[in-house]
Amino acid sequence: MFFADKRFLYLILGVFVITGIMGMSTESLLNLVLTLPAVLVAITFHEFAHAYAATKLGDDTPMLQRRLNLNPLSHMDPVGFVLLLFAGFGWGKPVQINPRNFDHKYSMEMGEAIVAVAGPIMNFILAIVFTLVYAAIYTFAPSFILTRGSELLFGLFCLI
Repeated sequence: MFFADKRFLYLILGVFVITGIMGMSTESLLNLVLTLPAVLVAITFHEFAHAYAATKLGDDTPMLQRRLNLNPLSHMDPVGFVLLLFAGFGWGKPVQINPRNFDHKYSMEMGEAIVAVAGPIMNFILAIVFTLVYAAIYTFAPSFILTRGSELLFGLFCLI
């Protein structure tokens, strides 16, 4: 079995990031910076939804692990975050649950399914909310849509 120290993996990840940034044009680097808020919002709310659903079903594991918050640092997996930015796919730190702690209103399998679907439902809700925000800005301030500042909103739509 292959075993590597975390520091070694983070070193490789750092080299990956530095070489990726150095090879980017100014336009690509600006787009990367503008998508950072979208990545943070999407991953944070997605993982929070899993933790919230598990807590509402009676499991206190996410609360004990301090995952029932909207702090992006508690939901980011460093490798998944960097890969999401540079490779187009990635992940957040998974929320651990204990289905035995669920109240017995639903079966354990049904409770796990509810917790699993909570994250994608949150992504869908975020997509609707930011679409409404974009539509409001387009309606009431159409000149903003044509400027560089609107790329932040566009980045949010692409990643959610």
